[in-house]
Amino acid sequence: MRERSRLSFDLDVDICVIGAGLAGLAVALEAARMGASVAVLEGRHVGWNASGHQLGTVMPGYGLPLRDLIARIGFEDTRELWSLSKEGAEYVRAIATEELMPGIAFSEGALEVSNVDVGDQLIERLQMLGEDFGTEVEGWQVERVREQLKTEHYFHGVYYPKAFQVDGRKYVHGLAALAKRAGAQIFEETPVVSIDPLGIRKRIVTPSARLRASHIVLAGNIHLGAPLRRLSDTLLPIWRYGAVTAPLGERLAEVMTFQGSVTDTDGIDHFRIVDGDRLMWASPETTWAARPQRFARAIARRIRTIFPRLGRTELADIWSGAVGQTVHGMPQIGQLRKGLWVSSGFGRQGMNTSAMAGHLIAQGILRGDDRWRLFSPFELVWAGGPTGRVVGHAVGAWTRGASAAAGALARYRERARLKERIREARLVEANRQAGTRPSRRSQPGRPRPERPRPPVPANPSEGKEA
Repeated sequence: MRERSRLSFDLDVDICVIGAGLAGLAVALEAARMGASVAVLEGRHVGWNASGHQLGTVMPGYGLPLRDLIARIGFEDTRELWSLSKEGAEYVRAIATEELMPGIAFSEGALEVSNVDVGDQLIERLQMLGEDFGTEVEGWQVERVREQLKTEHYFHGVYYPKAFQVDGRKYVHGLAALAKRAGAQIFEETPVVSIDPLGIRKRIVTPSARLRASHIVLAGNIHLGAPLRRLSDTLLPIWRYGAVTAPLGERLAEVMTFQGSVTDTDGIDHFRIVDGDRLMWASPETTWAARPQRFARAIARRIRTIFPRLGRTELADIWSGAVGQTVHGMPQIGQLRKGLWVSSGFGRQGMNTSAMAGHLIAQGILRGDDRWRLFSPFELVWAGGPTGRVVGHAVGAWTRGASAAAGALARYRERARLKERIREARLVEANRQAGTRPSRRSQPGRPRPERPRPPVPANPSEGKEA
């Protein structure tokens, strides 16, 4: 039985949102709270894709590294965008905690760990995040990382104490409940057949009804369908596969005591503890849809690679979700033409950025706030179609392989340095022992025999040949 009905009657609203994932529901909630009439059209059901199938980590940032962002738009605009991403994270915190969503499983802290030994880069990154971008961060040395994560796979880490985790599936359904409570109407199993964005009142056609709205917000990510194929084609679809292990009992505490989420700097693995003694883990990626069960062995192998002491782990649940990745790595947020808005392309950083986008777009429509223009430099770029998917998969595979090779080399060098230190310590100890050992000449009870000395000449001329 569906929780929300299909749209079966004609409707007239201020704002029509297409897509009931994190992005669309954030717009609907904010706009409804500001007094607008809102209808959300969802082709399947709330949170059916990536929005309901992710680890629920919330922290500031975007898919594009800070240095690349600064190189593209300058330091000041980058600071503005970073502040917006922090606001998005705090928005999720407020919704998840103040509204007391049932079973949200709130936990604090996120740790970004390095696969290679990059202490100098760690200091530079900490200075940038802390001093230039006002983000509370801590640098963790190798010893502290390995104290929390009992593995030699990782080196230094950056800890975000104000980052947090929620149950992603329950959060997206809680967001829908809040939007409905605020007055938004949500219609499931209502795909969009066509859109006419011209005129003051836009027209949207579904299989069983027609809808008119002053504004349309496209928040369907890669699933906008045939009417908006050109927009969907600006996104590279990436399916990420995740799993939850069966209860691990005391074994888990022996390899991991950190209670927040962990991700590596190369984006290969992302994991955290759930339900006290289970691991939730996301790792493999493809640019095509596949049965999640096909990747069960790959996920279990990744867990054994990082935590060999765990031994064999049984997976209780496996899932997948597709995110849309833009060519430039930044989300698509703003107005495409008068009354037609887009909120999409969040990649892996969807929790905070979708919340921030919802707030920006609602404010832009109803209050004239134009901060969404900060995203204008990141235009819509075709993602390459089928060829782009092949290239994207090849690049991803190469990146994973290069990361694995770099990590293996870093661990080899670490072991070599350790062996060298042990050898040097043994040599120093051997020299010390040799220096304090009494010589045979000075041993007691054995007087030194005197050697006969040659006679000394009385004058310099004696003893010399003529």
